[in-house]
This record gives sequence, C-alpha cells and structure tokens, in this order.
Amino acid sequence: MSSDPKRPAHQAALELNALLGRGTRYHGKLWFDGHVRLEGQFIGEIRGAGVLVIGAGAEIDGDIEVGTCLVTGGIVRAELRARDTIELHAGAVVSGNLHAPNVFIDRGAKFEGDCRMAPLPEANGNATEGTE
Repeated sequence: MSSDPKRPAHQAALELNALLGRGTRYHGKLWFDGHVRLEGQFIGEIRGAGVLVIGAGAEIDGDIEVGTCLVTGGIVRAELRARDTIELHAGAVVSGNLHAPNVFIDRGAKFEGDCRMAPLPEANGNATEGTE
C-alpha cells in the first residue's frame, strides 16, 4: 500500500480493504491482506495476514486463519486460528475451536468449543496466497 502524505498513519492502518455487508452471501475462499469486515453470510475458507472483523448479522461457516480476528457479533461455526489475537465480544456466538497466543472472551459472548492459547505453527509460504 502506498503512503499518502495527506492522510495520517493511523487512518491508513484502519483502512478497510473489503466488506461483505448484510444481506450478501458468499461461498468459496477468501485470501486477504489488511482489514476485512464480514457482516453477511460466508461459507468456506478464510486466510489472511491482517485483521478480520466479524460483525453483527454475520453468519460464518468454515475454516479461518488470520493475523487477528475480532468477533463483535454474528454467528461463527468454524475452526478459528490467529497468529496474534482472537477477541469474542458481547453478542458474538462462536461454535468451534480457538487457537491463538492471545484470546479474549467478553462477558455476553457465547462460546462452545476448545481453546488453545499458544503460537500457531509456522506456515510454509505466505498465508494470503491461494493455490488451486
């Protein structure tokens, strides 16, 4: 990403690279860098080095491995792995296993599954590159 001298660095860091909004559905694979927010229905595999935000209205089924995952609402049925942090906030409903060095579960979040707080094993290659 190129640097814009007119935009403060903290705004560039919070820039959203993709949004799957309410009322949308997607089935497949998603690879990303940066920040992605999901508020629609997603079935499949998600891989990214950046931040994945799962918001209110989201319904996610699949396998997720990202840098950081923030579940601020919605329903997640997935194996959820993060290289840095997983956060489940009030209103989140998560069914599946969590694996990250840092895990935060807020009062009001619902979680059913196993939780492992440890670093992920090193991956071969870039997590954001997809191959068929």
